[in-house]
Amino acid sequence: MTDAPSNNLPPAASGIISRAKDILLKPTETWPVIAAEPATTQSIYVPYVLVLAALGPIAGFIGQQVFGITMFGVTYHPPLGSALVLAVVSYALSLATTFALALVIDALAPNFGGEKNQVQALKVAAYAGTAGWVGGLFGILPAIAPIGILFALYGLYLLYLGLPVLMKAPQDKALVYTVVVVVVYIVLFLIVGAVVGALSAPSLVTIN
Repeated sequence: MTDAPSNNLPPAASGIISRAKDILLKPTETWPVIAAEPATTQSIYVPYVLVLAALGPIAGFIGQQVFGITMFGVTYHPPLGSALVLAVVSYALSLATTFALALVIDALAPNFGGEKNQVQALKVAAYAGTAGWVGGLFGILPAIAPIGILFALYGLYLLYLGLPVLMKAPQDKALVYTVVVVVVYIVLFLIVGAVVGALSAPSLVTIN
């Protein structure tokens, strides 16, 4: 039996879904496939990163507009314009953070016995980020949005599996390599969070 021809989805959409499913459900088998694929920065971003990185901001935007943000028993509905700007900024920062993380992965590789390769480093950053981006879909229901954190944590495991394969770092150094990259990622995450928080705070003015 063959799979349905992409369930009437365009080839690009079908490819994104298939790759996301593979990296999430069978990462050990999928990382070597990714490592062997010819790629460029553009081919990694378009359409995979551009589409998946948009999931969280779009879901969050819809969730905030439909259900609002409830804190201490009070529900806030951000103004439409402010919420839209926040979603766009969050999306742009996600794209930039992915590229910045790839630069870090590439720069650190020789320190852990790996090989510098910017394209392979971007593959690691992009495909390990799949879990967090998919988890962002929970933002459509603000009450369960924190579940997305669990997906992001799974992304760290994907990172651990991918670094030795794509950056050719020895397995015995993969854990420390991962820890250092994660520390840098957390710093980037906090910076992005601070920017998004600063933009969103003024918009929480309409109380339901």
